[in-house]
Amino acid sequence: MNALLTILLAVQILSALGMIGLILMQHGKGADAGAAFGGGGSGSASLFGASGGANFLSRTTAVLAAVFLGCTLGLAYFGNLRTEPSSGSVLEGNMAPATQPAEAAQQIPGNTPAPAAAPADVPAPVTAPATGAAQIPAK
Repeated sequence: MNALLTILLAVQILSALGMIGLILMQHGKGADAGAAFGGGGSGSASLFGASGGANFLSRTTAVLAAVFLGCTLGLAYFGNLRTEPSSGSVLEGNMAPATQPAEAAQQIPGNTPAPAAAPADVPAPVTAPATGAAQIPAK
């Protein structure tokens, strides 16, 4: 399915670029810029012959426009064939069962449980003051 979407997208991009080039090469009504491609009275000196390049360029542009339209419809059709998402959260599908805090602490490598009480010969740790105001020296 992805290969088909990639092919359709590549054909659509190429047809769009081809249409851009062909449209820019065409000349408008009354313009003499397209004389080299068969417009005007250049006759046999034109690139596409005496019949004129306007017919060739306009027909090629029409074919590329039809290819572009077909690719656009194909991409829109195949893009809507996705499965419907669930109405719940994305995280619900990957949710692991909840574990107890003691079990979770044992699952961490190198984690050993803390002793119940500190030995009597070890002094209690000094805690930092709650605010920085106590650390400012007095004058």
